[in-house]
Amino acid sequence: MNLFRNILFWLALAVVGALVAQLLLQDPGYVLVRYRGHDYTTTVTSGLLILLALVFALWVLWTLLALPFRAWRGMRQKQSRARLADGLNALHQGHWARAEKLLLQAAEDEHVEAVARIAAARAADARGDAVAAQQHLDALGERHPASRAIAVAERSLAQHRPTDALVALDAPTAQPLPPRGLVLRAEALAASGQAGQAYGLLGAMRQQNALPDERLDELQARWAEASLRQAADANVLAERWETLPKTAKSEAEVVAAYAERAAALRWDEAAAKSLEQALDTRWDESLADLYGRLLIGRLDARRANAERWLQTHPSSPALLLALARLARAQGQWSQAEEYLHRALAQGAGSAAWEELGSGLAAAGDEPRARLSYANALRASRNEPVQELAGRDLRQKIYDQAAVEERNEHGMPRLRE
Repeated sequence: MNLFRNILFWLALAVVGALVAQLLLQDPGYVLVRYRGHDYTTTVTSGLLILLALVFALWVLWTLLALPFRAWRGMRQKQSRARLADGLNALHQGHWARAEKLLLQAAEDEHVEAVARIAAARAADARGDAVAAQQHLDALGERHPASRAIAVAERSLAQHRPTDALVALDAPTAQPLPPRGLVLRAEALAASGQAGQAYGLLGAMRQQNALPDERLDELQARWAEASLRQAADANVLAERWETLPKTAKSEAEVVAAYAERAAALRWDEAAAKSLEQALDTRWDESLADLYGRLLIGRLDARRANAERWLQTHPSSPALLLALARLARAQGQWSQAEEYLHRALAQGAGSAAWEELGSGLAAAGDEPRARLSYANALRASRNEPVQELAGRDLRQKIYDQAAVEERNEHGMPRLRE
């Protein structure tokens, strides 16, 4: 297609030239130039040829006069790029002072000034001269606002100053932010306790491919969790929860954050429902444990749900511990103690021993309570625990069978 257009252009130009030549040959015209009492006459054709020759001569003269300056400029650019390459290589190898010197020399070329001064600032930071590093960045002025804002934000975040990073990135001259700037702004917002706004930037970051999808998914879960925990009231919490995608709502950390914040705001029904829906959809030991720990009332309904889950997850130590806590909160210590021993047989660990110690202390059994607390400490240190007295032979056989089967199969499973 380009070849056809070029041929068409030259054909049209040839036709126009032929028409102009024909007109000039039919009537060559007459040109009179009078200058200081002298008359100069010629034809239009000759006048045009003289004019073209004069323009060509001036162009040749200008090219010859500018040639030394172009050669000098090219040599300076070549030297600047060589210094930039050597400086970056020295920075990579850890020769901080040499890298800084070469990069500052390379910064004299305006075409590489931004990258050279930013790299020089990194070299100054690496050798411990924060003042020099800031001076290198300030020297950029307003010539490269976006690059300067990104460099300042990176330094501020590295020094745990997210507010300064936001000030640099929100400068009007730095807008619109490039992908790297969006990432840094989101990180600064999250670090300054504004995870909700950081979460809101994920869409723009995905659109600009600012980070790999795996990294963006990780940040989505982390910032979603943090934004829920930072919700000021129930309305904000509900709004943020409803706007989350289904993938985020299935993450255990996100569900736990929502449930804990809802419980703290005395929104007991929402806290319980979120955990119940999550556990019905996908079982998670941490959520089962949280379901028993939250102080949200609804003891009868929660225990009924937990007993229903126990039919499909009979060897879950977290669920058995949750049932023990709920039974103890209902004043049914004997059933709570039974659940706790089953949980310990399934490897519940220090949390179950601590709960058992609290229950025994409340029941007035101080010796076994002290031993349970000691076992909780031993379990947290991965040390062997001591056997608790008071279990009859049938119960000990039941516990031992559960332990042996758990060790044999590598996962807890309870014999019915």
